[in-house]
Amino acid sequence: MAISISDLRAAGTRAHRTTVLKSLNEALARSKPTAFLCHSHKDNDLAEGLQVLLAENGWDLYIDWKDHEMPEKPSRETADKIKKKIGGLDWFLFLATPNSSASRWCPWEIGIADTRKSHDKILIIPTSDSSGTWYGNEYLQLYNQIDTAQGGGLARFPAGQTSGGTYVRNLR
Repeated sequence: MAISISDLRAAGTRAHRTTVLKSLNEALARSKPTAFLCHSHKDNDLAEGLQVLLAENGWDLYIDWKDHEMPEKPSRETADKIKKKIGGLDWFLFLATPNSSASRWCPWEIGIADTRKSHDKILIIPTSDSSGTWYGNEYLQLYNQIDTAQGGGLARFPAGQTSGGTYVRNLR
């Protein structure tokens, strides 16, 4: 299974107050799970939809382009800040879409996460289009994933499985 792109777009239109984590101390003070979102900037609407879905489940999701402290154009400073955020937040999420699969930054970011996070703290969010086509490269299937649970809501599933998941709201 995969989360449909249309469901992510619809979630992005729902009114839900989301905030940008500006510091690790701010994130820790909230006592909520925090996550860095790896995604293509061509999928900003999908990223916002995912942010709403996760906020509804008690998570704070960091999206780099919403961070006013990020440089306007990619640079060494951008890379350093991204590395720090990936290492400092609880989880690393990879939004698998056609655009993220073609991105030059996304594979670099998951490579950074792979060296700084335990394997169980890296989660792939597979997506599908209206025809049911699943998006993501083979190496993404090595990681646990977030998907829609059979009873509704989001859950984490072991790599390659669609049952035996843990609801996202219960993860820490």
